[in-house]
Amino acid sequence: MKLTFLGATQTVTGSKFLLETKDRRVLVDCGLFQGPKDLRLRNWEDPPVDPDSVDAIVLTHAHIDHTGYLPRFVAQGYKGPVYATPATVDLARILLPDAAHLQEEEARYRNKHHLSKHKPALPLYTLDDAMTAIELFRPVQYGEVFSLSRTFGFQLKPAGHILGSSFVIFNESGEAAAKTVLFTGDIGRYDQPIIFDPTQVDGADYLVLESTYGNRLHADRNGKTAKEQLRDVVTMTAQRGGTVLIPSFAIGRAQELLYILRELELENQIPVLPVYVDSPMAVNAVDIFRNHVEEHDLEMTQLERAGGSPLYTQRVHFARTVEESKAINDHRFPSIIISANGMATGGRILHHLIQRLPDERNSIVFVGFQAYGTRGAASFGRSAADPDFRNRLSRARESSRDRWFFSSRGLR
Repeated sequence: MKLTFLGATQTVTGSKFLLETKDRRVLVDCGLFQGPKDLRLRNWEDPPVDPDSVDAIVLTHAHIDHTGYLPRFVAQGYKGPVYATPATVDLARILLPDAAHLQEEEARYRNKHHLSKHKPALPLYTLDDAMTAIELFRPVQYGEVFSLSRTFGFQLKPAGHILGSSFVIFNESGEAAAKTVLFTGDIGRYDQPIIFDPTQVDGADYLVLESTYGNRLHADRNGKTAKEQLRDVVTMTAQRGGTVLIPSFAIGRAQELLYILRELELENQIPVLPVYVDSPMAVNAVDIFRNHVEEHDLEMTQLERAGGSPLYTQRVHFARTVEESKAINDHRFPSIIISANGMATGGRILHHLIQRLPDERNSIVFVGFQAYGTRGAASFGRSAADPDFRNRLSRARESSRDRWFFSSRGLR
């Protein structure tokens, strides 16, 4: 076999790996580069491999940095199957059209305001491209041995990252000794809510391993777990009459937050506050999370069997429309707003940041990795009271941060 790295090397986005055998060429993940302009421009280059020469694509999970290049790859000639778990297929059905819509909106905006040297500015891909890509998806169950040829196949195993995330284990047999190649995709942590822990794998001949956090330990901060830190921020902010604003990834992290906030409410560790989930994608994903019961861990299953709604806090409100999003501005009493996106590079979260940042009663909580070149990365060490703050927020700088970052006074 031959392995070629086409993305996610020396950066955390754009995952693409080409695995070749004597009779098959398989692309593992087909992700979009995100972050600084020099990375984003890679998406516009000629495809790193002839799309027509690839026999199959296998996805580790649905996040855009692992799937978001698919519509362009299909538009450039790929016609083969795209294999993924059923949950990944369902999540991709909302993620890819949304990504295409954003591309088209960006192109329209640049053309309207003459902000591009290209005449006209074009989207990286269109909604039609995304829908064509979705038609190529083929669901594969965890543990199913799927053959790509007489001597080459793969299995998917739970990776514990988000709903549907998987390790991909390739096996090749033949005249020579059998070989096994394991791609981890993004790896989750143990004892996380909702989904299964990462699968224990006994061995492989070759391991392609996520290393986003490979240079650090996920130690608790000041002796407190992430749940305890979130509890402290919510209670302190509510006491001073403020709002907890959480830039969050719509898939995975938003649902995890709802689960933890519900637990804290039931344990009487935080006051019962209005919780606004302001992201149509996150709202749609809640339904997908509830429907895919085969993905739920024992605790989640037990709660559901007892008649509970583990992803609903007592006063949760889902904002789908623009009008519902804007109406959140009318509510200034203590509350929690969960809005996409997680790195503050776009989406409804920017509207809420502009509205809430000047008020020091409020708190901003980052609950995910902040990639180099994003507004989220640029925010650390800044003060919401700084009159030049909004300009500073737009200047990205490299930042190496743990998975959970909490601020009790604005962005400090």
